[in-house]
Amino acid sequence: MDEVLDLLESDQRSGLDIFEIEDRQTRFGPNRITERKGRGPLVRFLLEFRQPLLMILLVAALITAALGEWVDSAVILGVVLVTALIGFIQESKARGAIEALARHMSTEATVVRAGRRVRIGADELVPGDIVLLRSGDKVPADLRLLRTRDLRIDESSLTGESAPIDKDTAVLEHDVVLADRRNMAYSSTLVAYGTATGGVVGTGDDTEIGRISTLISSTETLATPLTRRIAQFSRVLLFAILGMAGATFVVGVMRGEAWLEMFMAAVALAVGAIPEGLPAAVTITLAIGVGKMAKRHAIIRNLPAVETLGSTTVICSDKTGTLTRNQMTVREAYAGGNTVELSGVGYDPVGVLSQDGADVDASSNPALLECLQAGLLCNDSAVQQTETGWQAEGDPTEVALIVSARKAGLVDDAHDQALPRLDTIPFESEHQYMATLHDPGTDGLPFAYVKGSPEAILIRCGQSMDDTGGLVALEPVVLHQRVRAMASAGLRVLAFARMDLPVRTSSIRH
Repeated sequence: MDEVLDLLESDQRSGLDIFEIEDRQTRFGPNRITERKGRGPLVRFLLEFRQPLLMILLVAALITAALGEWVDSAVILGVVLVTALIGFIQESKARGAIEALARHMSTEATVVRAGRRVRIGADELVPGDIVLLRSGDKVPADLRLLRTRDLRIDESSLTGESAPIDKDTAVLEHDVVLADRRNMAYSSTLVAYGTATGGVVGTGDDTEIGRISTLISSTETLATPLTRRIAQFSRVLLFAILGMAGATFVVGVMRGEAWLEMFMAAVALAVGAIPEGLPAAVTITLAIGVGKMAKRHAIIRNLPAVETLGSTTVICSDKTGTLTRNQMTVREAYAGGNTVELSGVGYDPVGVLSQDGADVDASSNPALLECLQAGLLCNDSAVQQTETGWQAEGDPTEVALIVSARKAGLVDDAHDQALPRLDTIPFESEHQYMATLHDPGTDGLPFAYVKGSPEAILIRCGQSMDDTGGLVALEPVVLHQRVRAMASAGLRVLAFARMDLPVRTSSIRH
C-alpha cells in the first residue's frame, strides 16, 4: 500500500492538500468523460432528407415547380417536409432523454482532503484523492483499493458478470485481465456490499468506462436491414420510372406529338408513379415502435434501429445474465413443511402468496412469517419508490427479500423501529452466513436472525418451526432433498434461522 500511495503522491489519512488539488485539477481536468461533438439541429434535420425516396420526391417537386405545376409541387414538398420533421422530432426526443439520463447519473463522492472527510461532486476528483466507499455507492473514478471490509462490487456494466465480485487489496500481476483485477474498483460500477478506501488512479477519459466511450465514438454507422431494403427498392423504382417516362417520351415524339407536351406527360407519369406516401408511412410506423419501446424503458435514438431489433432472429448470451435486468425475485418459500409460491416480477412489491393454487395469508403460517421477517431484517439493502419507479440500493438478492416481505404485508420501516438492530455479523465467504441481533424491547429478550447457504445454516440448527409455530426436531435429510429440488429448478436457495438469547446482550459473534 505504501508503494501505491508513493506513486500517487498522496497520504491515506490526510489525503491531498488544497494546493495540490488545484494543481492536479489544472493538469488532469475534471473527472468527466469528454462529450463527443455532435451534429447541430440544422444538420440533423437536413440529414433526414438522405432517404432515397425523399430525394426522389424532392427532385419531383423541383421538376413540377419548374413546369409551373405549383399545386402538385407544394403537395409533394409538404409530404417530404412532414416526413423529415417526424423523424427529426422523434430522434431529438431520444437524444434529450439520453442527455437527461446522463445528467441524472452524475454522482457525489466522499473523500479525505487535508485531513478532513468531505462530500464533493465526482467531477471534482483528481488522481491521488482518497475515496471512501460504502454499500450503495457508485464508484466515482477508477480506484486502487487500499483497505476493504467484505467488499463486493457489481461490475456488470464492464464485464457482463451479473453477480457482485469480491474485492480485496492483494497485489496482482501487471497483465491480469480486467475481470480478475480484484484490487481495483472501476468508475460507474456499484458497491453491492461492504466498505472500502481507495486511491484515485484514473479520471475522465482515462477510466475504463472512458476508454469504452472512446471506442464507441469511433465506430462506423452501419445500415439497418430496413434502410438497405428501402435503398434497393428506391434504386429499382428510380430506374423503372425513368425507363417508363423515357419510353413514353420517345414513343410520343415518334408518333408526331409535340416534344414539349410529351415531356410534360413523361414528367407527370414519373411523379405519379412515385409512392410519396411510403416514406411518411414508414416513418410514422417506426415512430410508433419507438414510442412503445420507450414505455418499456428502452431509449432508441435512431428510428430505423427499432426495426433492426424486430429483425433479430438469434441472440447470443452467456450464463451470467448479461442481457437481463439484474433483478432477483423470490419465487418460492419452503417453511413449516409447506411450499408457498410468490407471484410478481422485479422490485415492484405487487404479488400474492399462494399454496396449491389458493391464496394464503402469511400470518396463518408462523414459520413463513418468521422466514420473511428474517429476510427483511437480516438485510443491508434498501428499495424505495421514486417518480420513475422502484429503485434498489445494494445486493439484488437482499432487495428481492425485502420485496417478498412487502408482498406479505411486512413494512421494513415499521419493523426496523419495533425490532432495532443492535449488532451485525457481516457475510464472509469463509462462514457463508450473515447474522443480525435485534431487541424487541419490553416484549422479550434479544434474538438473532441468520441467513446464508443451507449447508452453513443447517449444521448450526437442531430444531425447525412447523406451520403452527411450534418447534420440532430438525430433519436434515428432508431439508437437503428440498434444497436440491429447488436448486435443480434453477432457483438460488437461501436458508434462514432464528436464535433466542437467554440473557440481554448488545453484541453477537461467530
